Amino acid sequence: MSIAETVLKPQVPSGWLDPTKLPSNLMSHYIDPSKMEWAPSKFPGITTKVLYADPESGMSTILFKMEPGAIVPLHEHTAIEQTYMLEGSLVDQEGAALPGHFVWRPGGHVHQAYSPNGAVLLSIFMKPNLFANGTEFFVK
Repeated sequence: MSIAETVLKPQVPSGWLDPTKLPSNLMSHYIDPSKMEWAPSKFPGITTKVLYADPESGMSTILFKMEPGAIVPLHEHTAIEQTYMLEGSLVDQEGAALPGHFVWRPGGHVHQAYSPNGAVLLSIFMKPNLFANGTEFFVK
């Protein structure tokens, strides 16, 4: 048996779901962001691709593109936020995240950030941020 056959047709222990017979609500969701359009946000110079959003829990995964000089205005993270920098930089009062960097912020963290030279970043939110100017979060 080849490695592919071993991986794709595992021996399933009693009481486990067979991964080859999962119901549709438990199946993987494959997304190709390169085929998605960048959507404008409520903030100048920032566009998004929403890869995952759960309106019930508020959890979301968003790909952001920031033009040079774009600002994310003052906001509070209501739960942990995790960001992986793909391109460019994101700067706030505490430091700069550069390509390949990972930064996470706990719930209650407040900051304002900008991208001096533009950026592409992937962020995972457990709950939507609250913006001081009253602007709604990127997803509902």
